[in-house]
Amino acid sequence: MIGQILALVLNLYFFVLIARLVFDWVQVFAREWRPKGPVLVLANGVYSLTDPPLRALRRVIPPLRLGGVALDLGFLVLIIAVGIGRSLALSLPF
Repeated sequence: MIGQILALVLNLYFFVLIARLVFDWVQVFAREWRPKGPVLVLANGVYSLTDPPLRALRRVIPPLRLGGVALDLGFLVLIIAVGIGRSLALSLPF
């Protein structure tokens, strides 16, 4: 029971991370776009839920430099950690 609840919470957090990814990519492709109204409230919620763990991971894991591009690995590590945590939570016997 507890494992299923924990897996559900991690599953919801996974979708919040996907929303963060969408917001980040929209800002990459449409630099002048700024969220307004309900989308702004949603974006604030998404960023407030995802910023603390991402900031902590970015302090530990430096960006991977590929020529003139820096690849942020913190987001990838967080997605993988949530997936592993979800699998472990589902395998809990209680």
